[in-house]
Amino acid sequence: MSDWGPVLVAVILFVLLTPGLLFQLPGRNRCVEFGNFQTSAPAVIVHSLLYFALVCVFTLAVKIHIYVS
Repeated sequence: MSDWGPVLVAVILFVLLTPGLLFQLPGRNRCVEFGNFQTSAPAVIVHSLLYFALVCVFTLAVKIHIYVS
C-alpha cells in the first residue's frame, strides 16, 4: 500500500504558499499584499520557511495518511 498523505499535503501547500499567488509576506509596499503575482527574495525566504514548518506539522504531528491500494 502506498501512503499518499505527505505527497498530497506537500503539493497543496506548495500551490497555496507560492509567493504572490494568494498573498505575499512581506510585500513590496506593505507588510502583506494579496494577489499581486509578484515576488521578492525576502518573500521567497519567508514562504519557504512557512512551507517547511507546515509540512513538518502536517506530516509529523498530525500524521495525515492516505492509503491507495
